[in-house]
Amino acid sequence: MNENLALPVGTTLDRFIKQKQVDFPFATGELSQLLRDIALAGKIINREINRAGLIDLTTSLGTQNVQGECQQKLDVVANIRFVRALKNGGEVCAVISEEDDEMIDTGNHHGRYVVAMDPLDGSSNIDANVSIGTIFSIYRRVTPVGTPPGLEDVMQPGTRQVAAGYVLYGSSTMLVYTTGHGVNGFTYEHSLGEFFLSHPNMRIPQTGTVYSVNEGYFHDFEPDVRELVESYRVRRMTARYIGSLVGDFHRNLVKGGIYLYPPTRKDINGKLRLLYECYPLAFVVEQAGGLATDGHRRILDIAPQALHQRTPLYIGSRELVEEIRLEEKIGQGKANGEKARTEKVLA
Repeated sequence: MNENLALPVGTTLDRFIKQKQVDFPFATGELSQLLRDIALAGKIINREINRAGLIDLTTSLGTQNVQGECQQKLDVVANIRFVRALKNGGEVCAVISEEDDEMIDTGNHHGRYVVAMDPLDGSSNIDANVSIGTIFSIYRRVTPVGTPPGLEDVMQPGTRQVAAGYVLYGSSTMLVYTTGHGVNGFTYEHSLGEFFLSHPNMRIPQTGTVYSVNEGYFHDFEPDVRELVESYRVRRMTARYIGSLVGDFHRNLVKGGIYLYPPTRKDINGKLRLLYECYPLAFVVEQAGGLATDGHRRILDIAPQALHQRTPLYIGSRELVEEIRLEEKIGQGKANGEKARTEKVLA
């Protein structure tokens, strides 16, 4: 009998989650079910995206979210789908979303977890058929189980995340997540309707030759950041910028590189959301061997002050982030003169 005629299809997400439950002695299956709920919502959004052009979901809704950003129709659809999946799953007592002004009380007051999410990152690229994604972060609640959730449940520092990840909707649909025990990636197999383990124990290369930044804002960056970007050009690093955070991050996670969204004259505190985007991706990249900083501090050490708090972000391969992560390096040019700083960066 030729075994090659029926090769194994691989490990499904559901089976993998069950195998990893032993990593959580405090859990009794709720976290595993929650991850399945997120995967289910991801499958639904994948379906909506694949048929978006046929049912007119690629255009703007004509409204703005709490961030002041134009909402796409799929932004709203994705938000509804994920919130509904988390409510119906029963494990989540509260949800915060980039698309909602306030915390959502799911009514599941016996739920032990809260979720922060960007339901559809990069949605402005939908009509151009560019990779977009969902970013999520999971915490254990701090208020007593059985009571209504409070802001203290959703305003926890990134170091308290118990799981985080993203779903990438691109040439293939992938779910990548960590529970603090490494990073694993799963690819969606449409004909079977299952996520299969395709990228076990993902590790970001220690360095890379790619930098991702919107150079259209180059002259709005601080002098030290312009200097840094110029040093990448001198080193002949490759510029790759999709404009979809999940897409840019995933490429660099796989191939090595650094993603930068520094402060600008318009957004002096940065533009990316701390709770919905930066915390979860920082958790993922650290578990994969990389780093994430705001230029002065580790992202996961930043104390949250507001639901929609923004921050600069420098994230990716360890060696590239270390060049700019220490405060004495950022601004060393101001102390020693621009020439001395340039010589240090280009050395």
